[in-house]
Amino acid sequence: MTFPASNAWRPTLPASRTVHLGERGDLVVREVAGPPGAPVLILLHGWTVTSDLNWYPVFDALGEHYRVFAFDHRGHGAGLRTRGRFRLDDCADDVVAVADALGIERFTAVGYSMGGPIAMLTWLRHRERVDALVLYATGCRFADERVMRAQLAMFRPVSWIARALPRRMGRPMFDKVVGLRTKNRGLEQWIIDELGRGDLRLVAEAGTALRRFDSRGWATAIGVPVSVVVVDQDMVLPTRLQNELVTSLREPHTFHITGDHDVCVRDPEAFTATLLAACEAASPTFQRTVGP
Repeated sequence: MTFPASNAWRPTLPASRTVHLGERGDLVVREVAGPPGAPVLILLHGWTVTSDLNWYPVFDALGEHYRVFAFDHRGHGAGLRTRGRFRLDDCADDVVAVADALGIERFTAVGYSMGGPIAMLTWLRHRERVDALVLYATGCRFADERVMRAQLAMFRPVSWIARALPRRMGRPMFDKVVGLRTKNRGLEQWIIDELGRGDLRLVAEAGTALRRFDSRGWATAIGVPVSVVVVDQDMVLPTRLQNELVTSLREPHTFHITGDHDVCVRDPEAFTATLLAACEAASPTFQRTVGP
């Protein structure tokens, strides 16, 4: 179901194409061609947002060195709509399904916030496909701090209501919750529009799935290069939990950025710089741009 968008400002975004994923359905994928022979990045966005919102500042910069793909996760933006419950494992399998549809054999999975667990699960479930991981503003668990637990738990009853109510009744509730959050962050109308494109039930269930996620038992086994970017003043996913991810991994490349969980929007220049550095550290075949 598509809701009317406002006449808000919109960024310039890469071209997209629709790929068929068999029984999963069709999915819109953005692509930046990159240099000939460039390694592949698949960008995995965070909870409640869309791929465009999470990654719009970095498409051009990443495209100078990599072939880049990005799409919306289940229930988010234009992502797949399913009757079953939202599962992070399914999102990880979606990543490989997209790669298969595009003829991509191996890739680096780049995950922001919720995209971090999806990236890690993609490695866990499809190790032969993942060259490296870049994990930004994320953790090996999301439910340790009382504040985070409360933020995620509030979507659980909303999920039950969303299953019972017609979509036209559940939608205003979602708009109210998300609208309050975006107004508090001072986001522009385009960002509010992007947040409002999600499916209420699936986005709520994604919050529950995040609350249950815990990779501490197996993160140390990740055997590909990993870069982690820690957001040092994160009020959504506490920095302590992001540092816990660092200590759970084997010799990750670690970077820091000062900001809150929405640093990808609030400080796009710093976000781009740290993401490029993290990708360069993790990717064994980084394509440098040769200057004059």
